Amino acid sequence: MSGDRSRYGLLVSALGAILLAVSVFLPWYALSFTSTGIAFVQQVTDHLASQFGNATLQAEIAAQHASLSALAGHEFAAVSAHQALKNINIVLLVLAFLAVLDALIPLASGGSSVPDGGGAAIVLLGALATACVVYRMVRPPTPAGELVALSLREGAWLALLGSLAILAGGLWPRGRPAAARDAPETGLDSAWTGLSGWTPPG
Repeated sequence: MSGDRSRYGLLVSALGAILLAVSVFLPWYALSFTSTGIAFVQQVTDHLASQFGNATLQAEIAAQHASLSALAGHEFAAVSAHQALKNINIVLLVLAFLAVLDALIPLASGGSSVPDGGGAAIVLLGALATACVVYRMVRPPTPAGELVALSLREGAWLALLGSLAILAGGLWPRGRPAAARDAPETGLDSAWTGLSGWTPPG
């Protein structure tokens, strides 16, 4: 056995996977109207007022244009990954589930360390989850073209933290095997014996 995988690394991966799964249902994106969207709404309301309204209604709508312009850039709703990402949210949940299984099954065994085979797929699962999260952070969906803008909310950052925790747990340093831990002491005894000609008592 070349070394034992630390149980702390598997625990970090399991907690990261749980955080990733929970983050899918938290707000990922804040929705806000762009200046183009506000101008489009103003144009539509002006057209409707001119077609179907009287002078009073047209004057009232014109007075509301300043209030509409102030709404540009202000959040009016938030959506989660479960709502906005119809495919990637399922991928993230599956990756989180597999990472939890791959981490908790070895942890269920006794002892302070886990054999090399335990949690072998965690690095791959963490890397895939991180790639999916970063992709949707850099390239968010476009629900309404240039009319609505999306900005990141806490759910996306928590998902990134969870996926990185999965990856970090999989890369957690392994403990040295017992033979390696005993090697320095044995080597020191041999060196002392060669220099002094005295053999320590057994």
